[in-house]
Amino acid sequence: MENKAAIISFSQGEKVKSGLIWCSQCVQLIQNLAEKEQSGALTLLQSLLNMVANEAQLARSASGDEAWLEAEKSLSTARVMINSGVSEEAIYHFTQALSQVNRISQRAMTYLVESGIFK
Repeated sequence: MENKAAIISFSQGEKVKSGLIWCSQCVQLIQNLAEKEQSGALTLLQSLLNMVANEAQLARSASGDEAWLEAEKSLSTARVMINSGVSEEAIYHFTQALSQVNRISQRAMTYLVESGIFK
């Protein structure tokens, strides 16, 4: 891993992790809304998920780290669950993506600390 790739992976990882937590919370919120309010909340969730998925794809492109592909696959599966009307099933896939992104961030931070960039 190079310094630039590690910095990109770490910073993008933190951003994507936050987005994944927001997505999970939105799913839980949608489940507690009245039926007529769920449609608007679902649209918001879909937009948020698209932004998070775009950030993950950007991270892979900018860092060159193919480990991001697993997170992207989980996000894609979550999108299918949401679009299929079973948004509660997406939480599992958000968790899978969160675990993968956390591993990427940890690996990047470990590299940066061992390289002496961060102390």
